[in-house]
This record gives sequence, structure tokens and C-alpha cells, in this order.
Amino acid sequence: MEILKVVLPAVIILGISMLGMAITMLVKKGGKFPNTHVSGNKFLKRNGVQCSQTQDRIEQLNAYKKVSFTNLKIVANEKAAE
Repeated sequence: MEILKVVLPAVIILGISMLGMAITMLVKKGGKFPNTHVSGNKFLKRNGVQCSQTQDRIEQLNAYKKVSFTNLKIVANEKAAE
């Protein structure tokens, strides 16, 4: 019974906030949620910041381009290299 005193108000507050967001979407011109992703932020775009997945993909491509496998020598052991 004690947990009900905590859970019930939390559910009521959560329901009211969801209802408020739904009403805002219906009343507001354009009626959609704002883009909170890093790619939707103009300030971060100006400073060259991207989401971590995009930055990782770019760095992986750059690292792959720097490695050249055309002049690769395979040595079986150290004595064969001399």
C-alpha cells in the first residue's frame, strides 16, 4: 500500500505531462516535436560537432584511406627479413 502512494502520483504527473505535450503539438503551428538531435542544432553544426556515430564513421573511413596494402611485405621470421 505504501508503494501505491508513490507510484500513483508519479503516473498522474506523467500522464498530465504527456497530455500537455500532445496538446502543444495539436495547437502549435507545424505541430511536431522539436529536433533535439545533434544534427538539428545550428550552433553545433557551425562548430563542426556531429553525432558520435557520424564522427566515428568518418574517422574509420579516414583511417582506412591512410593504410596502404599495396607495398606490404610478409616476413615469416626475423632471419628471413635480414
